[in-house]
Amino acid sequence: MDISEYKTVVSESEGYYKDKGSKFIALVYHVETEDEVKEIRELVRKKYYDARHHCYAYRINPENEFSRSSDDGEPSGTAGKPMLNQLLSYDITNTLVIVVRYFGGTKLGVSGLILAYKSATKDALEESKIVKKFITSSLTVSFEYPLMNAVMKVIKDENLKIIGQNYDTNCNIILEIKKNQKKIAVNKLDNIRGVSIT
Repeated sequence: MDISEYKTVVSESEGYYKDKGSKFIALVYHVETEDEVKEIRELVRKKYYDARHHCYAYRINPENEFSRSSDDGEPSGTAGKPMLNQLLSYDITNTLVIVVRYFGGTKLGVSGLILAYKSATKDALEESKIVKKFITSSLTVSFEYPLMNAVMKVIKDENLKIIGQNYDTNCNIILEIKKNQKKIAVNKLDNIRGVSIT
């Protein structure tokens, strides 16, 4: 499947669920790498050091998706999987959810745990600001000054975003380009004699 856009959260949010004295605090974060996931997990573990469990689930890299979840000592499949399923049902990537559990003294059973982790995660996602993002790449367009008008016309017609420019002896414009626009834009720029694209 060729993906050119995806949904993700833009800021941190928190959700909550309580059952038979146990408290479940869900924390949602925007992440783009596994290193970020590790850093956030360590920070959460330090902040909620007295919690019994720190379960998590995440999905990263919408083009080549990688996902993982952990029950962190809860019975297998009762925490990480229901959390990951919420990320899937909201269809969001580059997102990490951690649910911290404070044990209330009464066991909830398998179905009770699944409901708790699912509900806490859902509550946090309901509080999240979810946005649509486009998969982009950058292109450097190099040309001599007399070709400026022709190049700028393509940039304007295709609504391309300039993220850098340099007009010394040779002109260089760095463009951020959406994946679904790349082919058309590159063809149009290629048709201008004297333009090189890297």
